[in-house]
Amino acid sequence: VNDLLALGAGPLFFLDYIGYSDLPPEKIADIVSGLSAACIENGVALIGGETAQMPDIYSPGDFDLVGFIVGKCPEEKLVTGEAIRPGDLLIALNSNGLQTNGFSLARKVLLGPDKFAPDDRPEKLHGESVGSALLAVHPSYLRPVSELLLSGDGIHGMAHITGGGIPGNLVRVLPEGCLAKVDISTIKSPPIFDLIQKEGNIPLNEMYRVFNMGAGYILAVGRDYAETALDKLNNGGVGAAVCGEIIEGEKGVRLEGID
Repeated sequence: VNDLLALGAGPLFFLDYIGYSDLPPEKIADIVSGLSAACIENGVALIGGETAQMPDIYSPGDFDLVGFIVGKCPEEKLVTGEAIRPGDLLIALNSNGLQTNGFSLARKVLLGPDKFAPDDRPEKLHGESVGSALLAVHPSYLRPVSELLLSGDGIHGMAHITGGGIPGNLVRVLPEGCLAKVDISTIKSPPIFDLIQKEGNIPLNEMYRVFNMGAGYILAVGRDYAETALDKLNNGGVGAAVCGEIIEGEKGVRLEGID
């Protein structure tokens, strides 16, 4: 849904695929129930799916889950990033954790022998368990961002911050001659990232290359629209803050605050 939203599109319908070796029917029902809850929340029709039992391909107890979504947007309403220009401000919408990206590194660093168990509550997580922090449900930004899209033409570009972090995703929507300058000190980073960095002794620039680091979604908006956007987002329950600006320069993303 967030990927569709980055183009200004709304979701229509969703299909799933579950491949497995020996999952009992009640486990498959649990998976589909979770997908159904997310579809209801986003006003999406779950119109079908497929299961494939392949014991020689999947290990016992493992499963592969794939989703496919279709959305729509009038061509004249597509948000492509072409409207981004120097002087625009960047607004970061808060993430609540990994949001489905970077789990290979997180698991290697945090889980396993001589590391943490899912129920452990290290001091850096302020009372939350490792398992709960890693499994925080990826939020949908559909409703708050859609309200902004309906209110006018203040949004010039959007990026869903997934694998590749801020540099790898924001650059995709920038036109030539626009450099995104991002001040990382303005982004509220969930504690799980601090724990991963410490336990893995991972350089900060690598953390920002792999993870969203607290910015789950970024809007590029006209400077005169930024205050209105922030008010609507924060009053609508989505934490948001100005995290940078667009300046003239070679197309790219520059993170301020990393040595």
